[in-house]
Amino acid sequence: MSSKEQLENKGLKRSMGIGAATSVGVGTMVGAGIFVFPGIAGAQAGAAAILSFAIGGLIALLVALCTSELATAMPSSGGAYVFVSRSFGSLWGALIGISQWLGLVFAAAFYIMGFSDYFKRFLSNIGYDGTTDTILIALIPVLVLFFLNVVGTKKVGSFQNAMVTLLAVLLFAVFFYGLFEVLGFFGQKNLYREFAPKGLEPIFSTTGLIFTSYLGFVQIATIGGDIKNPRKNLPIALLSSVGIVLIMYILVVFVTTAVLTVEELRQYGQLAIAEVARKLLGDNGPIFVIIAGLLATLSSANASIISASRSVYALAKNELIPKKLARLNKRFKTPHYALLFAVLPIVAMLFLEDLELFAEVASFLHLVIYVAVCASLLYFTKCKRDDYQPSFTIPLRRVIPVLAIAGCLLVAMSMNRMSIIIGVVICAIALVYYFFFKRS
Repeated sequence: MSSKEQLENKGLKRSMGIGAATSVGVGTMVGAGIFVFPGIAGAQAGAAAILSFAIGGLIALLVALCTSELATAMPSSGGAYVFVSRSFGSLWGALIGISQWLGLVFAAAFYIMGFSDYFKRFLSNIGYDGTTDTILIALIPVLVLFFLNVVGTKKVGSFQNAMVTLLAVLLFAVFFYGLFEVLGFFGQKNLYREFAPKGLEPIFSTTGLIFTSYLGFVQIATIGGDIKNPRKNLPIALLSSVGIVLIMYILVVFVTTAVLTVEELRQYGQLAIAEVARKLLGDNGPIFVIIAGLLATLSSANASIISASRSVYALAKNELIPKKLARLNKRFKTPHYALLFAVLPIVAMLFLEDLELFAEVASFLHLVIYVAVCASLLYFTKCKRDDYQPSFTIPLRRVIPVLAIAGCLLVAMSMNRMSIIIGVVICAIALVYYFFFKRS
């Protein structure tokens, strides 16, 4: 074993296989978005919303290609933070590392509150009419996920894999049935009368709205220190997770916009998926959507927590935050202090309101990270450093990163202004922290 391989294997225990790694990416992306955005996007762009999801998926694939090459050259925990630190130095690395950590915290809090809402709906559907505190319901999965992540990445990987597999089976079962019905195999053919009722312009504005659906695949690189045979498995997990999610979204949007009219999509909004299930499967249809929603939000929260903890772990190893946070549990070889540092701010955020805004802030921070990742690949391509030896190289290495950066910037420019302002303030705070605390 070479000295480089020994260095890569030192520290975290590599216990996650390719299936578990892929499920982290899929689980992060297929969160509340797949139950919220199809109806909203369909109301804005009609059936042409399919193109919005396709454009978003294409941008995500371009970034995933860039990430895949970088991850095989630097297969350690930290992901984008490590890439940017080694290309542009500790200042920009600190900016990306802190943005990555806080972006995942915001996202995890949003997913946990989504789980709480779906669980209350589940109780209502099974006939329980008692009042249940939303915060109490939200705290239980946070504690369970914290415990699972401390016990070991192999166990949490198996748990994540099981959740995502069951989620995918439920969604594919409902919407493949819907696909056959729409195409006329089970009933009367019901395809679109007008594909783009509002023209082509809403397709691009809707892309900015739904791009949050594709945030999360880079978290596979963030947990690179936990993945077996990372030089082979990381590119497969990154690219396949985006591909699986892209297919799922196109299937769900196609059926949703075929079953419901634009007026109905506008009426039902984020509850459109439940109405589609009701029309396809009768009154019991929404229960399948609720169960899938529980699995989706829980798997997204779990993937965000494990990735946030690895961001803290990487920052601590480089002493940008207290080095104690990089300590590993002697029994399970997991960063229990880093996990605690990831979970505590999530718990605090559960008591705040307007978590939807925080989710948009998380999206903006992720776009900043994606731009930095692609810029890092351009740097390594140009400099040709001896210590940069990826096992996977992408074609058109000077073209794909530029296209990915342009796509991310266009999406960011179409986001809510307040989300952009908060995201920029967080980046500024990270820079101030670096200069006034780390330098001193």
